[in-house]
Amino acid sequence: MTTPTEPERAPRRRTQMPRFERRVFYGALLVALPAWLVVLVLSASGAQGGVWRWVLPFAAAASTLWLARRHLRRVSWPLYTLSGLLEALREGDYSLRGASGGVLGDVIYDINALAERLQRERLEFEESSYLLGKTLAALDSGVFVFDEGLRLRLANPAGQRLLDAPRDRLFGRTAIELGLDVLLEGAPARVLAHRFPGRGGRFEIRHAPLRSGGRGGRLLVVNDVGRVLREEERAAWQRLLRVLGHEVNNSLAPIQSMAGTLATLAARDPLPDDWREDFRGGLEVIGHRAEALGRFLSSYSKLARLPPPQPRAVELSALVAKVAKLEQRVPVQAEAGGPLDVEADPDQLEQALINLLRNAAEAALPGGGGVRVRWRREAGRALLEVEDDGPGPPPSDNLFVPFFTTKPGGSGIGLALVRQIAEAHGGGVTLAAREEARGALARLWLPLAPASSPLPAGERVG
Repeated sequence: MTTPTEPERAPRRRTQMPRFERRVFYGALLVALPAWLVVLVLSASGAQGGVWRWVLPFAAAASTLWLARRHLRRVSWPLYTLSGLLEALREGDYSLRGASGGVLGDVIYDINALAERLQRERLEFEESSYLLGKTLAALDSGVFVFDEGLRLRLANPAGQRLLDAPRDRLFGRTAIELGLDVLLEGAPARVLAHRFPGRGGRFEIRHAPLRSGGRGGRLLVVNDVGRVLREEERAAWQRLLRVLGHEVNNSLAPIQSMAGTLATLAARDPLPDDWREDFRGGLEVIGHRAEALGRFLSSYSKLARLPPPQPRAVELSALVAKVAKLEQRVPVQAEAGGPLDVEADPDQLEQALINLLRNAAEAALPGGGGVRVRWRREAGRALLEVEDDGPGPPPSDNLFVPFFTTKPGGSGIGLALVRQIAEAHGGGVTLAAREEARGALARLWLPLAPASSPLPAGERVG
């Protein structure tokens, strides 16, 4: 944060003596004036004796003392004012101001400007401290600050809850007394299981040295990763149960309704003439819904039981040419990109590419468009692109969420399976609208080195 600067004054030229210095100089001359007058009078009268010989020096001495005292007061009072202002600044009182029109006007002006700046900086410091305190209080991570003797000097509310004690019982105690000394040792960032007085679990521990006022200190941050993982796990189970409940209810509701209808029909006596057709239609509905439920559970099982990849050398041009021939509904053009070998599980990579081509073909089929697939080396990775002439992907952030689909009768696991395969190989997948024309562009990349490259900018990551 920047602060406004003080108004700058043009530097004075030292063509004449400053006002205060002139007063001091003229006052000193005035103090000596009586003595000079006595000398002049005595010299002019030529008196060698008499009363004037004693009266005039006495009067000169008295006048000199009076003028010296008055001159001392004129010089010292502005200095006393200046000393008072400086004393107030030293004590932290920045509200006092001096009259800048006096004999020390320039100095008083500078001191007033200094007081305004210090007052403004203290206000900014107090605001920053208040903001820092509110930020630390809102953190879920425990924050501890120790001095050079490893005595606790600061702990936020989350840290107090970990230690299960109020701040007056914590401050000033050493890290050994608090049981935090083991956390200040070892790597500066690690995850471990630990038991605090407040609770136990898995925690991410980070510590670093501090420096304040020329003295050392230590910063310790404790983050409960177990709680975050439990919340994510609970949210994942809730999403899965919602999806499973929705799909199972969609199948069981018509099955239950049709079973009730057939039971009512079978209880009639005599049976109607068309009871065979009614039973046959009802059983077909039950069989169709049971088959749909079986397909859904099979799809879920396929997604949940994907085995770890067994990588080996795969030549992309041959793999792409093989997969492109499997799609017969729309023309698939494989744009030659030259030989490129990757270390991947050929079966899983083939399945991922089949899913991308199937989605692209289903998008391009209603409009009679085509599909293009290409591959190339880019920034230390192998990049596969599948492009279609369809309407483009829907504006949703759930395209790679399992069981999410915008197609009637879709299972919603195609893109989720592609993402799972890509990430298992250390890569990734994106799906975005084409920039230059109508349609969608899917990108799947695999690393050619142990470290994968950053994601393409502006795309949704699977």
